[in-house]
Amino acid sequence: MAYSNDNGIALTPVTGGKKLNKVVLSQEFEFPGKIANDSADPREDELTHAFELGYNSANGIRLNPRAIQFVQDYMEKNGDDLRKMKSWAKPYFNVIDGILQQYGLPAELKYLCVIESELKSTATSWAGAVGPWQLMPETARVLGLKVSRGVDERKSYTKSTRAAALYLRDLYREFGDWLLVIAAYNGGPANVYAAIKKSQGSRNFWKLQYYLPAETRMHVKKFIGTHYIFEGQGSVTTLTKAEVTEQIGVTATHLLSRKLSTNELSNAKSMEVSGKYYSAAIAKNILMDLGDFNRYNPEFDAIMASNDNAYELKLPADKMDLFIANKYIILNESVQMLLSGATVGK
Repeated sequence: MAYSNDNGIALTPVTGGKKLNKVVLSQEFEFPGKIANDSADPREDELTHAFELGYNSANGIRLNPRAIQFVQDYMEKNGDDLRKMKSWAKPYFNVIDGILQQYGLPAELKYLCVIESELKSTATSWAGAVGPWQLMPETARVLGLKVSRGVDERKSYTKSTRAAALYLRDLYREFGDWLLVIAAYNGGPANVYAAIKKSQGSRNFWKLQYYLPAETRMHVKKFIGTHYIFEGQGSVTTLTKAEVTEQIGVTATHLLSRKLSTNELSNAKSMEVSGKYYSAAIAKNILMDLGDFNRYNPEFDAIMASNDNAYELKLPADKMDLFIANKYIILNESVQMLLSGATVGK
């Protein structure tokens, strides 16, 4: 599949009632603004102006102005091929969605599979990465997969997705920023830390991107472009941590990933929790399926393990009553599970 070049953009400020050009990315959303095909990064005042104009998708997530030109080119060149994938890839996405949900991860991370391997279980890179998640042999073994002449579990959709989920969860705990997680997944955490150091400590992908290897920089942008093709909008996985806080708010970040019916929402109770709570311990003590718990509370373990360590827990009313009645027992059991090295989904 051909991908577009790594083009930057320059935004020309719009003043005095000038007519705005529109950069149309899909039928579902439009981005007003004037785009010049320039490799320079936009100035901060131009970025502020662009955000004020409102680069919005249907759910209110704004695409960073530095990404607009790339995403436009990417969708134009790859949109038809990727949209064709939507139908035949559905069974694979269903498997991946279920596993990511068990690990409390955003379902949109499945689009990493699309840019890594086009969902091909036999995909092999020049460096020796294999399978839908393109795992290297050493990484795969560390994550619990069998890799030998006779057996290569990297080719298994189920087993490789579980391994990738473990890795992605650990990377999020380390970086707390999905764009940096995607960069680290492709190029390794060491390259991300090196870019942070070279950019004078910035953890903003759009500021440190040119200190990353070109392949890694492009990987993040391809992920954003693919996400917009499949979803028609952005999510927490297409934003920097600062953008998440600005656009959504820390406590509301995970709300976008909740997949609840109107009836489930109306019969649910919410409660702010903090501390060393662990999803498996909660689910066990309130007699709730772990998959259902993560559907109500996506990214629970990742967020509770981060520096934020606060979450708006949402449960069916009867389950919330059980949680409140047993929360100290649950907290103690959570701590014991974490100390023993238990993982989500086990």
